[in-house]
Amino acid sequence: MAKPPAARALDQRKVPYELFLFDDTIRDAMQVAGAIGHLPSDVYKTLVVEEEPPRGKPHLVMVRADHELDLKAFAAAAGLKRARMASQRDAERVTGLRVGGISALALIGKGFFPHIVTTASPGNLVVISAGQRGADVRLRLADLLAVCGADILGECSRPALDATSDPNA
Repeated sequence: MAKPPAARALDQRKVPYELFLFDDTIRDAMQVAGAIGHLPSDVYKTLVVEEEPPRGKPHLVMVRADHELDLKAFAAAAGLKRARMASQRDAERVTGLRVGGISALALIGKGFFPHIVTTASPGNLVVISAGQRGADVRLRLADLLAVCGADILGECSRPALDATSDPNA
């Protein structure tokens, strides 16, 4: 397997990380957490969210694996009138990545608006997609914010009723 895009981006910037490889048929963040032996609260899924009406590139919203995004709260926090979840097809089309492998670190400098919904402190470690299915990276939250330019949004998520559902499916 070639080095995933996020790992290349982190290597270029000399940012320490740990790479996790797992079965590339797994695309759900809850299943990824189990496959790599991490708590769902440490693993983040990246959702593609579009402003309504669409203007420019979509937002990449990183949310805990065991949570779901509250679109109304997200729109308010991001200063948007309304927001909607991109379909799987649209998410893959606009990012050029496959669902289960969408990563803000793989899309640096491509005009997307990255956000992370978290209450974690900057020194905490988080796990996100490495930009392809079957690969995730673990790094300090502060490094993730610095490298991809993400901003932290407060409480824009809630515990998922069905923590195994994939919102971009």
